[in-house]
Amino acid sequence: MTRSKKPSAPHGQPPAPAKSHSPSNRESRGDRSSPGRGAQGVLLYGLHPVSAAWLNPERRIHRLIATEAGRAALEPVLAQAKARGLQRPGLMPADRNDLDRMLPPGAVHQGVAVDVAPLDEIRIEDLCVEADSDPSALVVILDQVTDPHNVGAILRSASAFGAKAVVVTERNAPETTGVLAKSASGALESVPLVRVTNLARALADLQQAGFWTVGLAESGKSTLAQCNLTGRTALVLGAEGAGLRRLTMERCDIVARLPTQGPVGSLNVSNAAAVALYEVARLR
Repeated sequence: MTRSKKPSAPHGQPPAPAKSHSPSNRESRGDRSSPGRGAQGVLLYGLHPVSAAWLNPERRIHRLIATEAGRAALEPVLAQAKARGLQRPGLMPADRNDLDRMLPPGAVHQGVAVDVAPLDEIRIEDLCVEADSDPSALVVILDQVTDPHNVGAILRSASAFGAKAVVVTERNAPETTGVLAKSASGALESVPLVRVTNLARALADLQQAGFWTVGLAESGKSTLAQCNLTGRTALVLGAEGAGLRRLTMERCDIVARLPTQGPVGSLNVSNAAAVALYEVARLR
């Protein structure tokens, strides 16, 4: 999906002041109180997230940090980027201890990290326009899912099954961090994470654009397999424990369930999303 810039100010009004991208003194010294934040942006780490970011022409990269072994593992990716004419910074050598200090405790970095600028934002209006030419467009909507590991895993499944985007709430949703990117295993570069301030309004916008909105909850009378999911579809999932909020559920066209059974009748939200995405692909 093409990422659009934020809309310009209306005619006759001065544009909003641009945010400075100059790093603060604390950031430029490599602030240890904020592991995972780069000098100029966010640190992504691990071979899959770093490789995907490095090859994404829409991703601006400030620096590449790698151990000797990490650089060797990235060599094919570095060659691909060079062959494609991508402008990329040089390598900043480091050892494993350096990376351990830069990143969150326990981060599995595999000897590589990149300091990146955020991708341009995608608005819900952009998503609706993009879907206009795709009669079977598929998106995933998350109602206050806060765990970055879950959101990252859902992005990965969304990419695997061809979803156009994952929509999250502006509040009560994780920031786009290295932890989320690591769980997404590179999918952050291919599946936009669309943030909305009002989920009910976003559902209405998608319905206006021809999406059939399907909430997933154990209270659903029909299973997902019994629903007609051949057209534009939005799968709506809630946070673990709380599930879908009442207003969100009321705004969905239908509420369906997965045919789980036994003493443990529910799935982790990322697992539920993967099963639901597979079911949509199977029914098509």
